[in-house]
Amino acid sequence: MIFLTNEHIQQVLDMPACLAAMEEAYRELNEERAGYRPRIDFYVPQEPHYYRWGTMEGVSRKLGIFAIRMKSDMLAWEQQGEFRVEDKYCIERGTYCGLIFLLSARNAEPLCLMNDGYLQHMRVGACAGLGAKYLSRQNSKTLAMLGSGGMARTYAKAICRVRPIEKIRVFSPTKANRENYAKEMENQLRVSIEPVERAEKAVKGADIVAMTTDSLIPVIKAEWLEPGMHVTNVRNNEAGADVLKRADVIARLGSATFAMDKPPPGTIVGSDGMFSYFAGTDEEKKKVPLAPSREIDNAKIGTVPDIIAGKWKGRTGDEQITFLNNQGTQGLQFAAVGGTAYNLAKAKGLGHPLPLEWFVQNIRD
Repeated sequence: MIFLTNEHIQQVLDMPACLAAMEEAYRELNEERAGYRPRIDFYVPQEPHYYRWGTMEGVSRKLGIFAIRMKSDMLAWEQQGEFRVEDKYCIERGTYCGLIFLLSARNAEPLCLMNDGYLQHMRVGACAGLGAKYLSRQNSKTLAMLGSGGMARTYAKAICRVRPIEKIRVFSPTKANRENYAKEMENQLRVSIEPVERAEKAVKGADIVAMTTDSLIPVIKAEWLEPGMHVTNVRNNEAGADVLKRADVIARLGSATFAMDKPPPGTIVGSDGMFSYFAGTDEEKKKVPLAPSREIDNAKIGTVPDIIAGKWKGRTGDEQITFLNNQGTQGLQFAAVGGTAYNLAKAKGLGHPLPLEWFVQNIRD
């Protein structure tokens, strides 16, 4: 049993390994040799912020790995200029609690606890990259990046691995953030990156548009979209119904959460669209920002795993506008990418040892 920090994982897990792990996991899923449970959250009202616990699980039979990802957050909903955003923290601003627990699906042995920060950004970016690989035009050269945080970095890394990107235009409401992003990522990716002052300016003429924000309201408008574009998100809230209606092809990764026609008492649809239990009053429920339309996670929408398996074509013409809702299959992603990171780290002798006897017992559970 070992504990892997973000620093350990950064030493062994790069974007090519992430992309390969996720593509193989989706092949496994279509072969019915992998699976996942969609995300479920639990809200507990506090003042002034709300507590939220979230979990998701998945398994890869090829790796023999079962994963559970756990998040413990305080949520703050705030206005930043024209955008309402969701900030989160653990204990205090700037610290976070997210863990992945890996277990053997072959003999039930606890294998590893790991920080989820670096891996979280990498696995989401890798899925955006797979979306671009299978849904964008092959000659896509210009990327519009809305957002300048961690996800904006891994999205750019992944998309540049699968498409011949030559130019990135980045918009973020804070001038210093978009300029720092441009300087840092231009050095890493060796492509031209231009920080711009408006989202519309970033999107105009782009082949691929990536939304990587904390916004609780749409950050893109349907009239900005142009024939041939591929669009992807990181949150359900970032694209409104007008964008979905404008898209010719809509895809998803899989089920992101549970959708119930008749939700049981004590539940809500959370601020990012996840099925959630709620320990609070109706008045306290009203403080949770309105969730995005469930249509973005409609089970009838085709998936990237279906395209990989040849069950669905996705894009069929260069003039089509495609949209990937980069949500769903989260538990499987943590099993695939987490399992890959664990195996690579073990091979290099990385990790803090943890006594196995702390995690097993002689009293039947």
